[in-house]
Formats: sequence, C-alpha cells, structure tokens
Amino acid sequence: MKANSERQQRYRSALREIRKLLSLRRADDAAAASEALAQSFSDAIEPLLLLGKARQQQGRFDDMLALARDVLARDGAHSGARLQFAEACIFCGRHGEAYSQLSALEKDAADDPVLLQHVAGFFAHSGKHDDAHRCYSRAVELAPDDPATLYNLASSCIATGELDKAEQLFTRVIQLNPADHDAWQNRSTLRKQTKDDNHVAAIEARLTSIPANDPGIVPLNYALAKELEDLGEYAASFTALSRGAAARRQRMAYDVRHDVAAMDKIRTLFDSHYAAKPRSTALRTGPIFVMGLPRSGTTLVDRIISSHSQVESMGEINDFALTLTRLGKAADKAALLRASVDIDPEQLGRAYLESVANYGRSGSYFIDKTPANFLYLGLIARSLPDVPVLHVHRHPVDSCLAMYRTLFRMGYPFSYDLADLADYYIAYDRLMRHWHSVFPGAVLDVSYEELVDQQEVVTHRMLDHCNLTFEPACLQFEKNRSPVATASAAQVRQPIYRDALARWRRYEQQLAPLTRRLQDAGIAI
Repeated sequence: MKANSERQQRYRSALREIRKLLSLRRADDAAAASEALAQSFSDAIEPLLLLGKARQQQGRFDDMLALARDVLARDGAHSGARLQFAEACIFCGRHGEAYSQLSALEKDAADDPVLLQHVAGFFAHSGKHDDAHRCYSRAVELAPDDPATLYNLASSCIATGELDKAEQLFTRVIQLNPADHDAWQNRSTLRKQTKDDNHVAAIEARLTSIPANDPGIVPLNYALAKELEDLGEYAASFTALSRGAAARRQRMAYDVRHDVAAMDKIRTLFDSHYAAKPRSTALRTGPIFVMGLPRSGTTLVDRIISSHSQVESMGEINDFALTLTRLGKAADKAALLRASVDIDPEQLGRAYLESVANYGRSGSYFIDKTPANFLYLGLIARSLPDVPVLHVHRHPVDSCLAMYRTLFRMGYPFSYDLADLADYYIAYDRLMRHWHSVFPGAVLDVSYEELVDQQEVVTHRMLDHCNLTFEPACLQFEKNRSPVATASAAQVRQPIYRDALARWRRYEQQLAPLTRRLQDAGIAI
C-alpha cells in the first residue's frame, strides 16, 4: 500500500513539473519528461495529453493530433482528450472535424457549466461565435451567480454585438467579485462615458483599496484612462494610462530587439531574388487579405468589405501562420524563418486554402483579417499570386497611441512602452516599404484617415482592388450583424466617426519622445 502511495506521489509530482515546463515554454524538456512518464505509467492518459501540448508548442501539430487520436482509442469519452483532439484539429486545419467533436461535446456537457465553457472557448477560437454564445448562455443558466461564467457570457455578447447586455453582465460580475478587474476594464470600453453616467469615482476608489503590486492596477488604470478621456480630462487620462502600461510592461520578459531583428531578417531572406522565383501557377480566387498593425483600422475595412453579398469575413484566423508552421516543421521563429524560404509555394497555397475551406464558409470570397500577416507578404505573394491584399495604416503617432491605449489580452508585447512602440513601428515601416519594392502593385495601401474623410471614394477603390462590384451595403457596414471579436468590436457597430482622427494631438507633449524617434528614422509626422 505504501509503495503504491509513493508511486502515485511521484506521478503527481512529475505531472506538476511537466505543467511547469510547459508554462515556461520549455517544450523539448516537457516532451522528454512526458515520454518518460508515459513509459513508466503506461496506462495513464494524462502524460500523453501533456506530450500533445508539448508537440503543439514545438509546432508538431500532426503529432499532437495523432496523440489525441491514440488517447481517444483508449477512452473515447475522456472529455480532456476530446477537447485536445478538437484543438489539434484546429491547428491542423481540420476545422470540420473540430466542429463535429465540439458539437458532440456540447450535447454531452448540457448540464456541465465548466465543460460547456471549455467547449465555448474552442468554438470562439474557431470563429464560431454564435455557437460559443449558445454554450456560454447555457452555462449561465446552470450557474447564474458564478462571476467567471457571467464574465465569459459578457465577453461573448461583445462579439455578437449585444453591448448593453454585456455592460449589464460586467456590472453584475463586479458586484459579485470586485476583484475581477478585467471586468472593470472591459465595461469601460463598451460606450462613451458621460459626466452623468461613468465609473470614474468607483475605479479610483478601487485603485486605492488594493496593494500597489496587485496585478489589478493594470486593467483598472486602463479603465480609468478610457473613462477620463471620454470626459475630456486628457492629462489625467494619460497619467493613468502610463501607470497601467508601465505596470503591464514590468510583468513581461520581452525585448523588442528580437522582433526588430526578425523583421530585418525577413527583408534579407525575402529579397528581390526571392521575389523573382517562379510563383504558384494555380488560379486561386477566394482570399482577400486585410492586414496592418493592430488598431490601425483593419476591423473597419473588414466590416466594409464583408458587407458585400459575395464576401464572408473569417476574422483573425491565423491559418496562414499555422500552415507555414506545419510545413516548416519548426516552432522556433529563427528556424521557421530559414525553413520558410524553401517551402514550395504551390504546396503552401494549396494547404492554406484547404485549411480555410474546412471552416465551411458560404461566400464566394473570404477575408483573412489577421493583422500580423504583413510579416508573411513575401510568402503570400508567391503562394497566392494576384490575391487582393489591403494594407491598412494610419498616422504613425496615432497608430502607436492606438496600440498604447489598448490592453491586449494576448500578443503585442511591444505596445506597453513608447520606446518599444517606436522601434517596432520603424521596423514595420521598413518592412512594408520593402514589400512594395520587391512586389510592386501587390498591395493596396488604405489610409484610415482618408477612409474616414472620403468613405465612398475609398470604398470604391478597395472593392475595385478586390475585383468586386460596388454594393450600397458596403457604406452601411454598421448594419452588418455578423460577430466580431477584436478590440474594435464596439466601435464597428457604429457608422464611421471622426473622434479617433489626430487623437495624438491631445497628448503631443507626452508623446514627444516617441515622435522624435519616429522622425529621426525618417518617418514623416
């Protein structure tokens, strides 16, 4: 009995260590430890699932899927294995299989609010926001006073355009759990606050009630900055924003020089000699790429084009990057960069389109609105030649400020420090100039400011670039009821407005160091 107990303790301790390795993204060590544990405990399922997560981090998505299939062959009812199978299918571009598994799981989880929310999360990851919303709604029926469950439904309401309901739900979350500071921040973004209806006093009181090192100071300061700006208190707003951004940055192990070096390496590898190589000869109609820095207006352009009767938006799907990772067989950025130059463009284009086709889209054309696809323009130009690409940009300082004032849940670690933002923007600007040089005419630049000033003129220009005839619905994009799950989800439910133009002028003094860095790099302000 004692020996068995000690064996189980070793097993649980090994699982904890593997999870720690995965959290540190030490995928190779986690994989080795998982394999060793699976050999020692041959009947156990958890080591195989953890090995699958390690394979995911290594970019070995096919192996992740094979492991999930292996576990399901042992225990077809294991909910963790079924979820991991669905996740592996998503990474492998097998979206139809993922959807079937998630739909079956939803039925089996009809009375399990925790499992329902896991299923909903993967539905949302697959762009199936209506399915996710249904699962979250059912979970709230089962757990009506659980703050975390209510928070998830509120977030889903933002995606589906139910902004008033989202605000009510976030308020209920805060009542039940004032320490859910993300709810405070999300609530502040849903509408423009007024002098008669705002949460400034409550946010300030909450900030004084928590320790200075509490992670909650980040979302609370972002919430305070947003509401103070709405009230026209710009100096106080920027002070709060700076506090929140600095606190967020301090919690990150990030060096912008790595991203700058990666973009410089891209320019070196994907040069004029690469551009002159034979491209895919397949005629591939369907994709429309909308890309640019986050908060540059990509969601607005996406909503305008997807209001066309022949176009469906797939949102920020990451399928191109995932397809590249699968074919490049490398998760490390540097290794993947080197491998990507030699990937057969015909194979890459075909695999990407097969992946997107598995979503089960209905339109003749689809929009891939993944902002970071600007990093892969060389590969896109060769693997999907003549596919329309819309690059959205805005005034350089406004672009940096828009990112700085956004609390991203994932990604964009450069956005919390003005010096990092300047360095990243300079490298991005160099890269975009490079793409225009080596692939002339492949990309249509869309100015956010010009789109706001001349909506109909620019809309016609974008549709022409996409070989689409004009439809009046494209000028009434705010009536587009399809889900949207980006930081601009609330804004694009309104007609075009001018409030965001030249916003940086409100903070010209505070942004002066960033402005000088951009000007010193030759960027016109």
